[in-house]
Amino acid sequence: MRDGTATKNGPDTPPLPAEPETPPDPQRFLRPGERLDDLCHLGRRVIQRTDAYCFAMDAVRLAHFPRWRPRDRVLDLGTGTGAIPLLMAEEVAHIEAIELDETLADMAARSVALNGLADRITIRPGDYRGIERLCPAAGFDIVVTNPPYYPLGQGKISPRAARAAARHEVTATLADVVRAARYALRDRGRLAMIHIPERLDEIFRTLRENGLVPRRARLVQPRADRPPNLALIEAVAGSAAGHLRWLPTLNIYGADGAYTPELLAIYGDVAAASEPKRKG
Repeated sequence: MRDGTATKNGPDTPPLPAEPETPPDPQRFLRPGERLDDLCHLGRRVIQRTDAYCFAMDAVRLAHFPRWRPRDRVLDLGTGTGAIPLLMAEEVAHIEAIELDETLADMAARSVALNGLADRITIRPGDYRGIERLCPAAGFDIVVTNPPYYPLGQGKISPRAARAAARHEVTATLADVVRAARYALRDRGRLAMIHIPERLDEIFRTLRENGLVPRRARLVQPRADRPPNLALIEAVAGSAAGHLRWLPTLNIYGADGAYTPELLAIYGDVAAASEPKRKG
């Protein structure tokens, strides 16, 4: 009852629930040539272009590697289209994500808005080689990065600039990304990265030169009879030298060509949605 006048439900009837808000039209977030891809995680989607960099399963593996805590402040170096923040936003307090390519940064920002995560994820266009201009020193608990795997001069460079920068060290080098991570991490903060096993010696050396001590690592191989082709690495800032814990190698495919039960247990719907068809 308001102003002495009963509502149409009667004076003792609880008010009707508010009408649910109409979800925004996803198409209004897209530009020409863009598409929406399902992340298979809490209904979230990411904006991508077929003629530019698109996230791969490497990003998914990295997003599931660290042990997240609700109070963690996270920095993603080289976020691309923003897939990693979108995959773990509910696990932590806040994520800042830096991206050099302005087109990718704009797509990532629109993906954040599309998924209603602007209060949890901030996209910052910029070059993390100048990390001092982008974020405070020692301001983060965890830094994640999926940097370019290959130095210049190794392998064929894509003619498409975004793909070339994602695969080869066209702009930032391994040393650049490690230095930026160390600047951003608080003491005892953690860096999590995914890279290739061929560069592990260089990776471990570069980490230690920048005050980061490798503490957890896991190799990833396509099948049990194939050599590893990826490595997940976690290093601790300002830690004393200590034991490096190697987790069991993760096999992607079983003998039948399908994803292994372990991989499906870790990655759930994301892996199941892309599970290869078994040959009948």
